[in-house]
Amino acid sequence: MEEEEEGARERSQESTTFKKVWTTHSTSPIVYQSGKVYFDNYRCCVSSITQEPRIIYQMPACPKSQKIEDALLLECPVGEVLPSLSDYKPSLAVLTAHNWLLRVSVNTGEILEKVYLASHCKFRYLSWDSPQEVMTVKSSQQKPPVASQQAGSQPSVLFFLGIFSVLPLTFIGMLQIDKKVFGNTMTDVAMSHGMLIVTHSSGLVRLYSFQTISEQFMQHQVDLGQEYNWNGKVGIVGRYPFGIPCNIKITDTPDLLFEVSSLESTFQIGGYPWHYIFTPNKKSQKGIFHICSLKDHTLAKNGIQDMQCCSLEPDWISFHPDSSGRILHVGPNLVKVLKLKEIENHAGQQEVTEDFIIETNRENSVNNAVTVTASGRIVKKRYNILDDDPEQETFKIVDYEDELDLLSIVAVTQVGSDGAALLHFHCNERGTRLKTIPFTESWEVTYNHEVYFDRNVMLHIEQKPNRIFSCYVYQMVCNDSRENEDMKNREGEGVICKKLGRTFECFWNLHYLEALLWTAFKPFLLSFT
Repeated sequence: MEEEEEGARERSQESTTFKKVWTTHSTSPIVYQSGKVYFDNYRCCVSSITQEPRIIYQMPACPKSQKIEDALLLECPVGEVLPSLSDYKPSLAVLTAHNWLLRVSVNTGEILEKVYLASHCKFRYLSWDSPQEVMTVKSSQQKPPVASQQAGSQPSVLFFLGIFSVLPLTFIGMLQIDKKVFGNTMTDVAMSHGMLIVTHSSGLVRLYSFQTISEQFMQHQVDLGQEYNWNGKVGIVGRYPFGIPCNIKITDTPDLLFEVSSLESTFQIGGYPWHYIFTPNKKSQKGIFHICSLKDHTLAKNGIQDMQCCSLEPDWISFHPDSSGRILHVGPNLVKVLKLKEIENHAGQQEVTEDFIIETNRENSVNNAVTVTASGRIVKKRYNILDDDPEQETFKIVDYEDELDLLSIVAVTQVGSDGAALLHFHCNERGTRLKTIPFTESWEVTYNHEVYFDRNVMLHIEQKPNRIFSCYVYQMVCNDSRENEDMKNREGEGVICKKLGRTFECFWNLHYLEALLWTAFKPFLLSFT
C-alpha cells in the first residue's frame, strides 16, 4: 500500500509542471506578497492566482510627495477577538512620503485606518520587530539645518523610531536615537524581537532591551486619539497636524545586553541553544564566519566556517528560516546545511556538523593555460575557474518555502550570450532534489533578480538597467498524459491585453482559450436551443 502511494506521488510530481501565463513591465519597483503583485508603489494590485491578470484594486494617481514609501502585509490572527470588524480584513500597513501611516485593504484599496506621524522629520522605513505583532516606523537620517551646516555643526539626533502593535493598531512609543547617548560613532539603528540594535562605524554592534528602555525612560503612556500636551502644544495623538509625540526620552546610556565587533557590522542571532554568527572585524577575515554561544561567547567546535570561494559574489550564511536552529551556508557552487549538536560527554558544549550538502552540476573546474615565451618555449600552467564562472552552473538564489517545507534553489548557466535558469526544489530534511522547473525567459546574470514560489505560483521579478522592472508569472499545470504533455507546456504566442492602462502579455494555452470562448459565446449558443 505504501509503495502504491509512493508511486502515485512520484507520477503526480512527474506530470506536474509550471507554465508561464503572463508577464508585464514597469518603471517602478514590482513587489510580490501572498498571491498578489503590487505595482506603482503599492497603488495597483494584481492577482497572480488567476490564469489571466486580474486587477484587484487601482488607487487614484497622487503627487510624488504623497507616494507610498514602504509597506508590510498584515495577516489577521486566527482565533483572536478584535475590537473592530475592519481588523479582520487582510490589509497592508503603508507609509507615505508625507508621513501618514495607513492601513489599506488588500482587496479594495480602501483606507481602513490612518495615523499622522509627525512634521519634524521624514519617516521612510517600515519593518517588523516581531512579525505580525509589533512593527517599527523609522525616519531617514536627520540632516542639520542649512545654518548649522554652514557653521559646520552636526545633529546629535540621527533617527526617530515609532513602535506600534498591530491588529488592533496601537501606539507603544516614539523615541529619538541620539549620538550623545549612544556614542558619536553610531551609524544606524534597528529593532528586532524586542531588542534595540545600534551599529557603529567601527564595526561595533550593541544590543539593548527595548522593554527596559521604555520602563526607564517613558514619560507618559499615550494612546491614539487621546488629547495630549507635548512641548507646549495640545493636540490629538495620531491626527494632523499634531502627530505622534516623542514619549520616550532616553537621557542616559541604557544597560547593555550584548556587544560584538564585526566586519561591516554583520551579526545574527539564532539556533538552539542560542548562538550568534559574525565575521571578525579585520579585512583579512572577510568571508570567514564564527559561530559562538550567546551565553558565554564560546566558539563552537568547528565553529569557524570558511568556504574559501574564488568568486566575484561572496558566499553568505544565515540561520535557517524554518526555525529548526540549523544554519544555511550558501556559495556559488555549494549549499551547506549545518546543525548545532551537543558534544558527547561535554554537557553544554556545542559543535557544528554538516546535516547535508547540495552541489551544482558542473565539470572539473581546473583548466590548463598555455603560454609561449619570447624564446618560443611553451609553458603550461594550471589555473582554477571562478566558482561563479558564468559558463558553469551557479547557485544564484536560495530560499525556503514554509508551507511545503522545501528548499528552492535558482541555478543559472550562461549559454552563449543568454543565461538559462532552473528552479530546483529540494527536500528540506535530507536535501534530495525533488523537481526542476526551467524558466523560459533569458536570465541576465548582471541584473537583479527575485524569485518567489508560493504553492501553485512561481514568480520571477527582474530589474533591468534604467529602472525597468519585469514580472514573469508561472502557474502549476497537471498533464493528463505524456502524449499531450508537449502541447500543454507549449508557451504559445503572447497576446497583448490592456487593463486600466496597464499592458500585459498573456500566454494562454488551447484549453484555456476553449474555456474562454465557451464562456463568451455560451449565452448566444444556448439561445438557439
